Amino acid sequence: MRVRIQTFTVRKRFALTISRGTTSQTTNLWIKLEHEGIEGWGEASPFSTGTSPQTTETLLSALQEAAPLLEKFTPYDRQKIEQVLTNVKLLSAARAGIDMAMHDWLGKKAGLPLWKMWGLDRSRIVPISVTIGINSPSSARERVRDWFGTNPGDRINPKYRAVKVKLGNPAGIEADKAMLIAVMEEVPANTQISVDANGGWSLTDAIEMCNWLNDYDIKYVEQPLSKGALIDEYSQLYSQSPLPLFADESCFNSQDIPRLAGCVHGINIKMMKSGGITEAMRMIHAAKACGLQVMFGCYSDSVLANTAAAQLSPLADYLDLDSHLNLLDDPFAGAVIENGCLMPNGRSGLGVQRIDIVE
Repeated sequence: MRVRIQTFTVRKRFALTISRGTTSQTTNLWIKLEHEGIEGWGEASPFSTGTSPQTTETLLSALQEAAPLLEKFTPYDRQKIEQVLTNVKLLSAARAGIDMAMHDWLGKKAGLPLWKMWGLDRSRIVPISVTIGINSPSSARERVRDWFGTNPGDRINPKYRAVKVKLGNPAGIEADKAMLIAVMEEVPANTQISVDANGGWSLTDAIEMCNWLNDYDIKYVEQPLSKGALIDEYSQLYSQSPLPLFADESCFNSQDIPRLAGCVHGINIKMMKSGGITEAMRMIHAAKACGLQVMFGCYSDSVLANTAAAQLSPLADYLDLDSHLNLLDDPFAGAVIENGCLMPNGRSGLGVQRIDIVE
């Protein structure tokens, strides 16, 4: 099979600020895998969890080195290919792009969308949350209005039904509180609110914030402590937090789940961290076996990667797949918003098309 790699740059309508910094645009990689006249697509997006960032440059170099190793295989050889990519220690986002492309190829070969091949029920898909990055209270209000509209009719029947607020402001937890209050005052009634500190709190601050947030009907708290926080610290927070805790930066793949099982309530699976759909499926089963809930998240992914995640979304308890909704120039079309949910379509494979050739 033939593997081709192409870069594309996506710009955000609104720059996203989290505890570790601000992102306004990224250059992602489009992986195209061709075999028997069928082309499967995948995406590799750069990301960082604070250490060892996977940049556009490192991903491109890794994919260019890996591509010749795959020529002797076919998309049916997923187990063999996974072993080869493991042996060469291919970066997880690069593996994700190849794995997505193989799944897309298989779905196209079968003439079925992946969710249907797996027998999943789209009626079980929960609403996605849209993201409010770290801002001043006034800017956070403006961002809410951008997502939910300003007209009374928009607020009565909002397009979105859940919001995730990024906390962990370097200015401290009082700044976090002021911003969150502004958001809560602005969102439409009955909007589900969750928060994500991206590892920006100390244990002391996390305990205080979890108890404070509990007074405001917050759904859950994501990554309250740093990626390097000790299990003992998470255990202390777990025993004192009245709110569910989800691990993101602390959980890359299925091997991370057993050690976290006793000190968090759920995990956030992202295609770029996990290494693709194959490992994401393992993570879902491992998490459920450990009694944990499952969330799907994203980085600066286009609709290509988010549609890949959406194929598995009937298995998720929470969905945070909104990155493509904040892009000015996403080159792809795929899953679409229906009643606040990101719904995969009925096209074969991932069901993704280029914008300029959408039928």
